[in-house]
Amino acid sequence: MAVRIAAAVTADLPARLDRLRWSRFHSLVVVALGSAWLLDGLEVTIIGSVGPGLQDRRSLGLSPGEIGLLASGYVAGATAGALLFGWLADRSGRLLAFRVTLVTYLVGVAASAFSWDFASLDWARVVTGAGIGGEYAAINSAIDEIVPARLRGRVALYVNGSYWIGAILGAGLSLILLDTRLVPANLGWRIGFGLGGSLGVGLLLLRRGIPESPRWLICRGRLAEAEQVVRNIEAAATQHSSPRPAPTGGSPNIGPPAGCGFRGLMALVFGRYRGRAVVVLILMIAQAFLFNALFFTYGLVLTEYYQVPTDRVGLYILALSMGNLLGPLALGRFFDTIGRRVMMTMTFAATAVLVAATALAFARGHLSGMTQTCCWMASFFFASAAASSVYLSASESFPVEIRALAIACFYAAGTALGGIAGPWLFGEIIGTGSRGMLAMGYLLAALLMAVAAIVVWKFGIDAENQPLEALTLTADDRPSR
Repeated sequence: MAVRIAAAVTADLPARLDRLRWSRFHSLVVVALGSAWLLDGLEVTIIGSVGPGLQDRRSLGLSPGEIGLLASGYVAGATAGALLFGWLADRSGRLLAFRVTLVTYLVGVAASAFSWDFASLDWARVVTGAGIGGEYAAINSAIDEIVPARLRGRVALYVNGSYWIGAILGAGLSLILLDTRLVPANLGWRIGFGLGGSLGVGLLLLRRGIPESPRWLICRGRLAEAEQVVRNIEAAATQHSSPRPAPTGGSPNIGPPAGCGFRGLMALVFGRYRGRAVVVLILMIAQAFLFNALFFTYGLVLTEYYQVPTDRVGLYILALSMGNLLGPLALGRFFDTIGRRVMMTMTFAATAVLVAATALAFARGHLSGMTQTCCWMASFFFASAAASSVYLSASESFPVEIRALAIACFYAAGTALGGIAGPWLFGEIIGTGSRGMLAMGYLLAALLMAVAAIVVWKFGIDAENQPLEALTLTADDRPSR
């Protein structure tokens, strides 16, 4: 059934959202919705940390290539899920989407815990990935549409950076769950997946207090509902403090520039917004390849090249995750003050230089497991901030009517091109034991990040402190970039 979209309307509701001071309501939104990234970090780190343990004959007895395929299956599922649930979020609302995606995740993670061979675990990881991929589209669009414009950049980086809280949790758990003196070899990784499911159930309950996006309601012509939601948010936000002064200037027009769904998105991608589309796609490919290839398989690098004991891999992953977490936390506010384009260029370029230097040192045998981990900590300090900003850029580049689907499509395309083959390729390279080939893979990742830095510097959007409506124009306007 086709979705009917209301004609463009003039409303002051977005300006009223942007003027609010930070409140407990905003904190609830960030925790309840942003924890999707925490779940992803937990899932990725668990499979990365337990990968060597899954090779144990007492467990599933998987090969390095099969472990790489598990990672690829998870990413493939995330790609499909992002497209499906991104479409759902634009068609039926953010509220329905972020509930359905979390339930999908719970089904997949439960199946992961009870899998019995490679095939069953691989399919379970596909379902788990589908839920997480859908979360990306629904959650990023919902948060950006509610958070005040002056804080949107740092909040987006903090939320997306929470991925690494999950990674730290997963790495810490693996130190216990992979210690066969404490937990049997075929039980520890199952408990790890089960704990992720328990966390997901808690988030499902917490999300009952999150309303529909007022901006989505406005574009559907449901102005009375949008007005009531904004009033409730204002009441919660001003309970302990007065609102900021209302912005000057007229209220924005909100309406469909080219319809909705895949047809509307394609009309923009290949039409007025093609420049933005190319920029977002390049950024998404670069960060997806770097993280999915390097992080998914780093546990294998430690065991195969540095003979790190399986039950100690999590300690290295824990340190690496700390570096990733600190990046968005330390640099996030500068994306609102110094600016999006400058900070994105700096973080992508710094990552490229550090990854290339690490690759050369690795090829020459100058690194140990500890020193390579330290090098990756420095690299990912900048890379995690860069990657988090990509999802923010995708959200700010397209109108509310297709925002979730746009995030989904660019996440899916970037991940398919840069993320699905990466883990499998690196897994196969690691299986050969060749330092030279693995170093070439690292250099490829550095090259992609360097290209992304150049592209965002030349064609990126200065979106800091701008209302979403000022960045995503109506049908009669033309974007400057």
